Amino acid sequence: MRRMDSTTTGFIVESLTRSIVEHRLQPGAKLVEQTLADQFGVSRTLIRQALFKLSQNRLIRMEPARGAFVAAPSVTEARQVFAVRRMVEAGMTQAFIRQATIEHINALKDHILEEEGAVMRGDVSGRTVLLGDFHVHMAQLMGNEVLAHLMMDLLSRCALITLMYQSAGAAEHSHAEHRAIVAALEARDEALALRLMDEHLCHVEASLTLTP
Repeated sequence: MRRMDSTTTGFIVESLTRSIVEHRLQPGAKLVEQTLADQFGVSRTLIRQALFKLSQNRLIRMEPARGAFVAAPSVTEARQVFAVRRMVEAGMTQAFIRQATIEHINALKDHILEEEGAVMRGDVSGRTVLLGDFHVHMAQLMGNEVLAHLMMDLLSRCALITLMYQSAGAAEHSHAEHRAIVAALEARDEALALRLMDEHLCHVEASLTLTP
């Protein structure tokens, strides 16, 4: 991804999104325009533009006369996000396996090693980001910017959902499942890769406490 100037709206959106993904901004947290303007060294106009973009991505909510707050997804929305992920990532997996080069596979293997390092270090924040970035990385390797941005939006929303609804006893098997998916991709076993990706997303959703 290209490096953006620190005074652009895009950089502010990216920085705030990363703060949400890394759970440094909690659901319901208020985002004060002047505080953010001072933090980024920009005008409040740029901050408003960034907040508007984040509201379009459903990462924050804008409340009249009250300001901007980090979103708190409902159970219904959480289920819908995972339903969309299963649909999108099935197509992405199919497309990836049909065009992936050995360099693409090796890039995913390198990412798996980063995940493993974070898991072994007990780096919860780093592990959370890397496990989500695995899915974005697949889209980026395909060179499809539209898909990559869609995946980033979906994974950002999933970060909020995970923070709100993940159960205390949530299984930590995502890393092993990613490794199995990459092995199926490398073997060009499309049916197995599709099944493993769907099972993986179902396991992630099942680890959340989603009650009506």
